[in-house]
Parts: sequence; C-alpha cells; structure tokens
Amino acid sequence: MKPQSITSLPPSPDDDRHRREVQYFVMMSIRVLCVLAIPFTHGWWILLPILGAVFLPYFAVVVANVKGGGSRAPEQPTLALPATPTDVPNHPIGDDPAAESDRS
Repeated sequence: MKPQSITSLPPSPDDDRHRREVQYFVMMSIRVLCVLAIPFTHGWWILLPILGAVFLPYFAVVVANVKGGGSRAPEQPTLALPATPTDVPNHPIGDDPAAESDRS
C-alpha cells in the first residue's frame, strides 16, 4: 500500500457533507426562482422554468448523495503483497528440522 500524504487524503466527512449541503441549497434556490418565474413568462419560454421546477429536485438529490473524494484511483491490495510469501519454510509440511533434532 502506498503511503498517504496530506494532499492525497479525501476531504473530511464534515467538509464533504458541507459541500453537498451547499450544492443542494443552490440547486433548490434555482428551483424556487423557476417556480416564481412561471407566472411572469409567456409563450413557449414558460417551458424552461416549468422543466426546471420539475426536474431540479431529482438532480439536486442525486448530486447531494454523491460523496466526494472519487477522483483518487482505487488502491489495489494485490500490488501491496509480495508475489510469493517469504516467511514460509522451504521444506514440506511434517518435515520439521527442529523435530528431527529432538528425535536423535
């Protein structure tokens, strides 16, 4: 496993939650503006605030549920392990050299 530095760590849970809350608040504020703009728009332009008022809540929830820190590459634990174990003795099981010295 590669060592982590302070720049490679993901944001703290509090910072990540605050970022997502701010994004949700901004999108819901835009939705409120869309609802308030509906009576003042005419013609086919009325579709824009209606579509914003209808679809922005879905996108706001999806964006708010995405956790940060996804830009890092996933760690591969197999790369951190050696290809062959180094602490295993080279003799077969049952042939314990210490046991042979006890038998003699």
